[in-house]
Amino acid sequence: MPVDAPHSSPWPPTETPEPPPTLADIQAAARVIGPAIQRTPTHLSRTLSALTGARVHVKFENHQFTASFKERGALNRLNALSDSQRVCGVIAMSAGNHAQGVAYHAKGMGIPAVIVMPEDTPFVKVQHTRAHGARVVLEGETVAESRQAAERIAAAEGLTLIHPYDDPLIIAGQGTVALEMLEDAPDLEVLVAPVGGGGLLAGMAVAAKGIKPEIELIGVQSAQYPAAHNALKGLPRPAGAVTVAEGIAVKEPGSRTLPLLRRLVSDILLVDEPAIEAAINLYFTVEKTVSEGAGATPLAALLAEPERFKGRSVGLVLTGGNIDPRIMASVIMRGLVREGRIAHLSIQVGDRPGQLAKVATVIGAAGGNIVEVRHERLTADISVKATELRVILEARDHSHLTEILDALNAAGLSAQRRDFSS
Repeated sequence: MPVDAPHSSPWPPTETPEPPPTLADIQAAARVIGPAIQRTPTHLSRTLSALTGARVHVKFENHQFTASFKERGALNRLNALSDSQRVCGVIAMSAGNHAQGVAYHAKGMGIPAVIVMPEDTPFVKVQHTRAHGARVVLEGETVAESRQAAERIAAAEGLTLIHPYDDPLIIAGQGTVALEMLEDAPDLEVLVAPVGGGGLLAGMAVAAKGIKPEIELIGVQSAQYPAAHNALKGLPRPAGAVTVAEGIAVKEPGSRTLPLLRRLVSDILLVDEPAIEAAINLYFTVEKTVSEGAGATPLAALLAEPERFKGRSVGLVLTGGNIDPRIMASVIMRGLVREGRIAHLSIQVGDRPGQLAKVATVIGAAGGNIVEVRHERLTADISVKATELRVILEARDHSHLTEILDALNAAGLSAQRRDFSS
């Protein structure tokens, strides 16, 4: 779900005089939140390294209890509340990970929490947020409209607003990701992280540059939402299309995060939807782990521009694993189609007994596996004495699929591959 701009001021956001977090602030945040969050692993992936030519280390933030790094900033901000603010409670606007991070840790600290979510937020996310003890208010079509509702409720009930990214304490909490990565893999030369509002990358940049000034920071965005990319490069690329990386579908970076990105980040790369899907699939098949779309963008960038990273020690942040099971299933199936492992064939045969058995025999002998068969007798462009078989089958890869098609045609069966949309 797109996260609309949180600012009422014109683009670009104006820089705030409030001092940004420092390395010391991030180190202090690590001490504050350390007892209550998972110390997630940073592992060298031999397979991803072989695929890309880089030494690829993955930071598994999907191992957090709420399956997202967002817990870090939320907890750091909650810990800074005064006693009176804790009694009154907090409020946040979010359609996903920030909502769960705030709700989960507020419950653990005995702080009442209200989360305002857009009306069409998937039920599973609403359910998880409520399960963490928060009062959920569904209002607005977008997160920007939900923010208006959050500000109204905050004023009426005396609640403290917990912003998802544009807050120094949130930024400092997210920056603890880089501290842990450099502790676990001190030889890292490049850190690559997703960018939405910029809280994670800004915090990581402050931390990493403070420890290792020569290290490079690179952000990644969906090409459908290139807000930070546009801001850093002065480009007017449009934003607002549908993306599987809804966690970083932000129309503007934060007024506090943008100056840090400009000063400390080398580049913001854009990746398209097929690349993000391919990265989700790779994490699933290679690392046996679940990544949401936003979390897969760093790997997508590495696969899209291997020469940029070849031979270097690269740290990727897998930021979260909160992906809708239906979307995950579709991504896996679409990946199998792209790899030639699932295919849709059209086979024209005479409309008489024994033809289906002949087709099945040829496909079986060639090593294919039939998943589904459908007769199409009303197809207008074939003889009335013929029928079209629509066959969905499994193959090993594209070359094996070609062998199956060749075997069918050699047996006198007119076979061709069809698109699944036809």
